[in-house]
Amino acid sequence: MSDYAQRAARNLAALRAQKPLIHNITNFVVMNYTANALLAMGASPVMAHAPNEVEEMVGLAGALVLNIGTLTDEWIDSMLTAGKAAAGRGIPVVLDPVGSGATALRTRSARRIISDVRPAVIRGNASEVLSLQDASSRTKGVDALHAVDDAARTAGALARELNAVIAITGPVDLVTDGSRMARIANGHFLMGCVTGTGCTATAAIGAFMAVDPDPLGAAATALAYFGLAGEVAAQTAAAPGSFMIRMLDALYTISPEQLREGCKIVMSDED
Repeated sequence: MSDYAQRAARNLAALRAQKPLIHNITNFVVMNYTANALLAMGASPVMAHAPNEVEEMVGLAGALVLNIGTLTDEWIDSMLTAGKAAAGRGIPVVLDPVGSGATALRTRSARRIISDVRPAVIRGNASEVLSLQDASSRTKGVDALHAVDDAARTAGALARELNAVIAITGPVDLVTDGSRMARIANGHFLMGCVTGTGCTATAAIGAFMAVDPDPLGAAATALAYFGLAGEVAAQTAAAPGSFMIRMLDALYTISPEQLREGCKIVMSDED
């Protein structure tokens, strides 16, 4: 059993014991599901994006989740305000650059948040991650056109450049800080058949960041937990609709011991 399997179990137990507030500035599409998922995990979610309260709200949080899925200029300003306040108080920030590479607004906004806020973790699909460094990379809306391995080398270089952890989700997730790399084989194909699973995985990373000071450890163990929930949900789900509900149930019922036994994290050093 790996040290990271033990770490995953400890993180889940700590999350449920501490119930940290997770401040989300996220998109309309996933707001309700993400809040329910965080509650099921054991965290306390708040969805606050008003520019005149985000700085105060983030001061109460254990982590801040920024998600650019349904951008407006006002929301970008709120993300920057909350992100800078979090950074100033040592509160970890995770960014989900939804659809970066699809439009100039999304790509420009993701890069600005990275530059101004310096998030500890950036979680996206392979195409979104590639777009953060390569202006020629394009995405199909918010769906990936590239495989995880296509972005592996870029992710390592980007992690070193930004001093951040890059997490790329796909059939096998990849998490790197530029020197260490984790591959996480938990998950199920039905996770790609419903909207919001990537965004909710980012929220799970935020929850684990609130209890684990190592961003790579938090991201890898959160993705293993979230992927295992997908595996458990698929055991009794007939199709995408029932799968979404079973995912919430699995996030609630999986014990730290089950996570330790089912965790599929393989660590290696970067080339």
